[in-house]
Amino acid sequence: MLVGGLTLSVKVLAMVKEMVSAASFGTGDALDAFLAAFVLPTFTINVLAGQMNAAFIPVFVEVREKEGAAAAQRLFSGALVLSIAVLGAATLLLAAIAPVLLPMSCSGFSAEKLQLTFHLFHLLLPVVLLTGIVMNCEAALNAGEKFIFAHVAAAVVPVISVIVIWTLAQAWGVHTLVYGLVGGIAVQLVMMILALNRRGIHFTPRWRGFDPGLRRLVAQYLPAVAASAMMCSSQVIDQSMATMLDSGSVAALNYGNKLVAFALSIGAMALGTAVLPFFSKLAAAADWTALRHTLKTYIRLILLATIPIAAAGVLISKPLVALFFQRGNFTVADTELVARIQSMFLLQLPFYTLTILFVRMISSLQANRVLMWGTAISFVVNITFNYVLMQFMGVAGIALSTSIVYAVLCVFLGAVLWMKLKSLSESAPA
Repeated sequence: MLVGGLTLSVKVLAMVKEMVSAASFGTGDALDAFLAAFVLPTFTINVLAGQMNAAFIPVFVEVREKEGAAAAQRLFSGALVLSIAVLGAATLLLAAIAPVLLPMSCSGFSAEKLQLTFHLFHLLLPVVLLTGIVMNCEAALNAGEKFIFAHVAAAVVPVISVIVIWTLAQAWGVHTLVYGLVGGIAVQLVMMILALNRRGIHFTPRWRGFDPGLRRLVAQYLPAVAASAMMCSSQVIDQSMATMLDSGSVAALNYGNKLVAFALSIGAMALGTAVLPFFSKLAAAADWTALRHTLKTYIRLILLATIPIAAAGVLISKPLVALFFQRGNFTVADTELVARIQSMFLLQLPFYTLTILFVRMISSLQANRVLMWGTAISFVVNITFNYVLMQFMGVAGIALSTSIVYAVLCVFLGAVLWMKLKSLSESAPA
């Protein structure tokens, strides 16, 4: 409840930013270019940095509980070095391969629109390293179940973005989206470093070699990265396939997912953030009975909460889009299209939330290899249903394909996790 409330506050600010952006840029070519330019940096962040929490927290909790605070500090310092090296190399690689990948992913763009996309892409590259370091700091705070300050710092990003867009959009145009984002994340990082120091965790990247803790971290991190790469590539594919449709389809797909992502971040992502340290403690204590009981309890609660919300959201999808976005350059026709897309995205709510729960419990068991198989299946399902459904439904078919993907992934991970817990319970000493 704490994390959900904090996430709600941050997401309200983020939604204000989206409303200001919608009024300033609508669904025009400039916003299409920004979103297309942000695809590769976002993909890199989600794949390389986003998996640090899932890999780091279970190992950090185990090291802290069994070896003490000094060993945990060494693990954090070594993880920082690895993360900075990996993300720095990834940033350079992105800059090198952009001339090949961007034209492929933006095949429907005009020459002028593609040139703007390249320009914005290079301005966004610092976000990869900055966000990755922020996520490392957040993982260390979350491992100690210190959730408040991380959310306070996250709120700075949309606040700064709104100020920059509101005051400078007329003069700088779509560049205000970039400058607001980069500036906000830089301030967020400074705040996170100060918060760590107050908690007795020092932001001191230092390499002491691959000790046992780092080896366990890497062993969990690599499968999680592989799984995330396949899942996030599906998002890249979604946007790339949307560029093949009518002008503005990329922006419409993005807006159609805004309110859904807002709801998911309050519930699913808040749940995932809160339960991972808890699950990790139970797994470190080998309390398999408690884990199975917790899993059954959360499944019931999630289904009772998300199914009615999804149904209600589909019924009032159009009024919601009109309320939040229909002003300025965002027209009635835009509302019609975005509402159809949003309805298709809403169908994923129960499946996505359950999937997050299953993923966090699998990570707490340090069994991230399972995630690779699940996302491999999802990758194939996504491409197949994207191609088929967009023929009949346009960009809304891509949204429906996403919901189908999470339904398939939910069933697969749930079945594997239940069998894993059953096996651990049966093999545990009486």
